[in-house]
Amino acid sequence: MATRVDFSTLTLMDALDLAALIELEAHQRYKQFVEQFGTRSTDDAGAVFESMAVNEKKHCDEIAERRLALFGEQPPRVKPDDLFDVEAPEVGATRWDMSPLKAYYVALAAEKKAYDFYDQALRHVTQPEVKKLFEELREEEAEHVAMVEKIIAKLPPSAAEDLEDEDDYPDRPVRNTMEG
Repeated sequence: MATRVDFSTLTLMDALDLAALIELEAHQRYKQFVEQFGTRSTDDAGAVFESMAVNEKKHCDEIAERRLALFGEQPPRVKPDDLFDVEAPEVGATRWDMSPLKAYYVALAAEKKAYDFYDQALRHVTQPEVKKLFEELREEEAEHVAMVEKIIAKLPPSAAEDLEDEDDYPDRPVRNTMEG
């Protein structure tokens, strides 16, 4: 998957900052999906996305810790918009009423882009601790891709149905969310 990032000119700090943006954006997107779908059981879309959000937050924290140790409080040079070159879903890819199936496809595309980012960045990262971290993150992105593909393959046909606007059905109970 081609990106507009020139990895040969990316500094180690820039690579860490982009990686942190990748993981933070994924965390926020998956939390949004949790709010959208609610959680009724341990294996529904909301629960899966909650688990993914926790995992992405852990990655973000690991990257931030490594960046702080190496570069202190230096301000990042990458901008949030740079994220669209490496991982974030295309603008308009997520909608409030999207079906679980569509949300899984958005997640799948983003996880593949994240894998590609780490794979390409690893060709240029020489710092041993960051190289090891990026190798671990690349492997986890591959696991996420496989997991989402497996989930998509098992989804019932109803998972393709977009959500309904609850305002259109005032007598219908609101989706429950499990406390976690």
